[in-house]
Amino acid sequence: MLTATLRLLLLLFVCPAALCLSQSKAHAADRPPRILASTFPMYQIVRNITQGIDGVEVELMIPAQMGCPHDYALTPQDMTKLARAEVLVINGLGLEEFLGAPVRKANPHLTLIDSSRGIAQILPYTEEKEGHGHASKTHGQPHGVHNDGHDGHHDANPHLFASPRMAALLTANIANALAQVHPAGAAAYTANAQTYGQRLTRLADELAELGKRLHTNRIVTQHGVFDYLARDMGLEVVAVVQAHAGQDPSASEILRLVQTIKAKKAGAIFTEPQYPEAVGRTIAKEAAIATARLDPAATGPEQAPLDYYEQVMRANLNTLEQTLGSH
Repeated sequence: MLTATLRLLLLLFVCPAALCLSQSKAHAADRPPRILASTFPMYQIVRNITQGIDGVEVELMIPAQMGCPHDYALTPQDMTKLARAEVLVINGLGLEEFLGAPVRKANPHLTLIDSSRGIAQILPYTEEKEGHGHASKTHGQPHGVHNDGHDGHHDANPHLFASPRMAALLTANIANALAQVHPAGAAAYTANAQTYGQRLTRLADELAELGKRLHTNRIVTQHGVFDYLARDMGLEVVAVVQAHAGQDPSASEILRLVQTIKAKKAGAIFTEPQYPEAVGRTIAKEAAIATARLDPAATGPEQAPLDYYEQVMRANLNTLEQTLGSH
């Protein structure tokens, strides 16, 4: 997936700035920009950064209920949104594989902000291991890849947004880039980002503190969306239900998953509201462990409140404590 992102950036823009910011010739620096966010998590972050700033327009490209766009294809409506936008904010790390040459054709002057650019300790997104586990544990010191375009043999895990601590870094990156695009609003972008980032960091601290009190730190997840949250909480993801997002395991793979869960003594399987939970429940029953849902906030209502992400993550905190137990 990282290769796809690099190809996208080469096709679209030259990236001289640390945040891969390509300045639009069509946008006047003293005028608030028209911003297009690629995904719901990016949309919510941008809305928090730009709140209260007159004239800034923020639009979401893919539907709010779409989730992670692993298999998404651009629609004519998307191309229309791209054509009228002045700034495109993306997650990066290969999540937006659907972007490419058509974007440049739709809007050659579009300014691109890659929110993940420059963030260190990016985790690998490896899909093959016994029982659909991951190639490295997500607690302690991870064997991550750095977001410098060189990731060895592993693609990068793009799901930074599902960790409040990483979401705070995305917020700072986006605000810094918007301040370059629109210097007249720099102070407001920075102030809003600091306020939102502080709230996210406090939430991350609460989750990390809970991680120390849980009765077990070994879990199974739907796919790799919670790897960063697990790392930040000190949890170990011993296996995933779907090695490939959206693709259910075969009967033989389910058997191996059950064996891995029992061998690793996982405490629970956590499914996601963005995917059917039947397979996860079946595996949990066969392995005789609890199951519950965690929401990565990859989707949400069309007009979500600005604190929607915080509401979802606090609900996740309660679910983790109730399911795994704490002391």
